[in-house]
Order: sequence, then structure tokens, then C-alpha cells
Amino acid sequence: MTAANAANAATAGGPAAGPLRVVLAGAHGFGRTYLPVLRELAAEGRAELAGICDLNPVPAELLAGLGTPRQAAGLAGLVRDTAADIAVIATPLHTHAELARAAMAAGAHLQLEKPPVASLAQFEEVLAAAGQHRRVCQVGFQSLGSQAPRAVRELVADGAIGRPRGIGVAGAWSRDTAYYGRARWAGMRRLDGTDVVDGALTNPFAHAVATALALDGGEITGLELELFHAFDIEADDTSCMRVRTRGGLLDGAPLVVAVTLAAPEQQPPVITVHGERGRIILHYTLDRVTVERPGEPPHTTTHPRTVLLRNLVGHLAAARTGAAAPPLLVPLAATRPFMQVLEAVRTAPDPAPLRAEDLPGDNGARRRVVPGVTGLVRAAAETLSLFSELPQFSGLSGRPA
Repeated sequence: MTAANAANAATAGGPAAGPLRVVLAGAHGFGRTYLPVLRELAAEGRAELAGICDLNPVPAELLAGLGTPRQAAGLAGLVRDTAADIAVIATPLHTHAELARAAMAAGAHLQLEKPPVASLAQFEEVLAAAGQHRRVCQVGFQSLGSQAPRAVRELVADGAIGRPRGIGVAGAWSRDTAYYGRARWAGMRRLDGTDVVDGALTNPFAHAVATALALDGGEITGLELELFHAFDIEADDTSCMRVRTRGGLLDGAPLVVAVTLAAPEQQPPVITVHGERGRIILHYTLDRVTVERPGEPPHTTTHPRTVLLRNLVGHLAAARTGAAAPPLLVPLAATRPFMQVLEAVRTAPDPAPLRAEDLPGDNGARRRVVPGVTGLVRAAAETLSLFSELPQFSGLSGRPA
């Protein structure tokens, strides 16, 4: 069943007017980022925050402009008690699958924060539950709400850079020990026997991975991983992957993602489509596309972005009236390639240590910096290589200093 058919089936016979009722699971932490758009939707009469599911009460000052939503610790009961149309799940990753299944069984459609779930098996279970309960599920890869990736694909299809040689992604961010101390699950591969998979590729740089895979649009046929850590964590903080696909933009050419959280300075992440006659650079956090060709000045365009919760509300509201529903921008099924990467990371051997400098951070925290790692990340993305294939890598590998 398609998302549009699921929405139509789920809303058939329902009210044709009135705001959609939303419950938010996880209002502290990242869940707070949903409050501004919920205020806007409430002011427009399109949606209302009917309930909040959180282990800790949410103070009234955080809910200004959102009425007095019911607060509860159990999501399924809250969905039923509020007759919620949508459940936004913004809790830690290892809780997503159980909450998603419970919310759909109770009658809600889903806005599921990224990464969607913690294993490929959970992905299949949630996908099956959506079909069983005739619910739709949108995944919160906000970068895929932008029209910039579509613009890149159109440029490649029009021959702007000739035949693509590959896609390279470079991400160099700087984190400190406070980042990994913010929650028990931070930087963990597993917690209390449950998969967490909080690594660089699967969480902080999940948008980079998902956007690059969506740009290609093909089916993964091969995947190579190199996972490392500079911080004292279980998961990876400095990693590289190379994927090959069929049926997509690259037609078997390599897609490389090279990222680190142990850079000396924060750098904006960049996705580059390398072609025979130039390259296209996508700054996915800025919705900005730049075409560079030999002998020509760079040409840059900026593209609009749709907030994914707005897209879901519009999708369901149209189905209520029988109108043609705008398609979901990031339906759960479309995130399968990302989940294949997450599964490879989940089942890979433990990350190897990297030598790193221990430097002071803010408010007593400590930073780990791998000397030369920014250049390494850029070189991997430029040459479409794994870290181990680059000459400068040999000086970085080994045990932490």
C-alpha cells in the first residue's frame, strides 16, 4: 500500500475540517525543535498539540502558544486518549521501534525522527506495522525536505558535469566530552543489551549519509566500512564508508562518506558529485548548490526547504477531504539504503582507536583532536578513497596518545 493510499484509507469517513491532533514523544532534548512548527501550525488552525509523552513533565513556559496538552508517560494510551492523528517520536534511537509500533497500533500516523530505528530487522517490523495498521510514516531527514538534492539530480541528468565519476562527502566537526556525557546512550553501540548505534555515520552525520544515498537513488550492491574512535566511547567518531550501487545516478561509480567529530575546528559538511567535466557541490545544511566547471565562474543557487511535519500534516489533511495528497517527502520505505548502512555499522567489528590530542574544551569538558584529520576527510571525499588507501592515514592510526 502506498503512503497516499494508506492516508486515504486511514482517514476515510473522518472529519473533513478541524486541526489534526498531534502528540509529541520526547519533548526534552531534540524534541524541543518541533515546538516552533507546532506553534505555527496551531496558529494557522492546521494542527494542535494534544499531548506530550515524556518521563519528565514539561514546564508550562516551554508550551507557550500550544495550549495545555495532556502529559503522560505512556505513548499508546496517550494516542488513544487524545484521539491523536499524528505521533511525533523524538526519543532516543533505541526506543523508536517499540514506540512507533505502539503509536500506529493505537491509531496514529508517524513523524519518526532520524535515524528511524536501530536495526534493519526493526525497520522491516515498523514498515510491516505501517502496512498492517494503514498508517503513514515520515522520517525526519530534514535535508531531504529541501529542493536542493532534486536540483543536483536534474543538473546531472542534463549533463551539466558530464558522466558522474562518484559522490564524495566530507564532514569535519568538533565535539567534546560533554557531547558524549549528555545521555547514557551517547557514543554507545549497545546499552543494557539493546542496540543504540550512536556512531558518526549513523547519527550526527546521518543527514550526510541519507542525502548522498538519496542523490544516487540506487540499490546498494557493495559496502566497505572503516570505523575509528578518538574519544573514549564504544561507537565510531571518525569513519569512512564506500558504497556502490546499481540503478542509480552513479551506475556503479563509488559513493564515499568520510566524517569525523575530532576535528580541530568545525567545518560545514559538503556533498560533491564529481563529473568528467566539473563538479556539483551541495551544502546540504544550507540548501545551496554550486556548479564548478573548468574555465567558467562557479554558479551558486539556493533552494527552498519544506518542514517535514508540515508536509505530513498537508498529506493527511488532503486525504481527509478526498483531495490529491501531496506525497510524503521522506516515507519510511525510502530510507532503506540508509538502514542498510546502519546495519553494516551495527554488525561491524568494534571501531579501532586513533591517536588524538587531549585538549581543553568549554566548561571543564575535554576535546579530542586528531591532527590532520580534516585533510584526511577531504582527501577521501575528493579521491573517493577509504582512509586506509591514503598515504597520510598511516601517521594517524594507532592507539590514543
